[in-house]
Amino acid sequence: MLIDSHCHIYDDKFKDDIDAVLQNAQANGVERIFMPNCDSTTIEAMIKMEDKYPGTCISTMGLHPCYVKENYKQELAIIEHWLKDRPFLAIGEIGLDFYWDKTFIKEQELALRQQIEWALHYKVPVILHTRDSIDETIEIVSDYTAKGLKGVFHCFSGNAQQAKKITEDLDFYLGVGGVVTFKNSGVKEAIKNVSLDKIMLETDAPYLAPTPYRGKRNEPAYIRNIAEFLAATLDRPVTEIAAITSRNCDTFFDL
Repeated sequence: MLIDSHCHIYDDKFKDDIDAVLQNAQANGVERIFMPNCDSTTIEAMIKMEDKYPGTCISTMGLHPCYVKENYKQELAIIEHWLKDRPFLAIGEIGLDFYWDKTFIKEQELALRQQIEWALHYKVPVILHTRDSIDETIEIVSDYTAKGLKGVFHCFSGNAQQAKKITEDLDFYLGVGGVVTFKNSGVKEAIKNVSLDKIMLETDAPYLAPTPYRGKRNEPAYIRNIAEFLAATLDRPVTEIAAITSRNCDTFFDL
């Protein structure tokens, strides 16, 4: 069994062949797909996917940092409404993104801290987006770990020192996806000494397809390629990689 811990399967890029995509995922051993939210415009499509494929596609709720703009308070109010309306297994995708636009850095931090507070209130973990902001996110998260905050640094692309801080000092997970297969990403070397008990597999589909599909639309079935690459990197059987990372997901999402 494999689990895709982070996948935007509700994206329009899948609208024409979603059934085939999910059948292919199942054929490759993918039994569950966790769907992080982006903002108010993605909620309806995400929830519909969950309703159509119950037990397979599972929603989480949050405001993605790239969607934090002037109206972020209104967006957060919508997120809060949904959190009060029904349970979610995690708050996400939340965090900081200093790659695309630094206009709303202050607002991104305020939104992140507010959503961390909600995670603590509802006793669920956080799914963190940290593009060009790993150290800054570590610093913020450190303010809450003593209160019991748990989480994952999704799409980890940092170095070995950052990986150690995240998995040992914070006791958080690393989300390892297609980037680990990229020749010059450095992720392969960064995670070599990380305990497998602190790794979850993800695709972030439709983005960041692993080698040999790099540049094409990503999909949940390719989690198998990531598992096989990780097995070769760590010199462990792929069945062991699948079993441990799936168990980690079950623990993380409290299933």
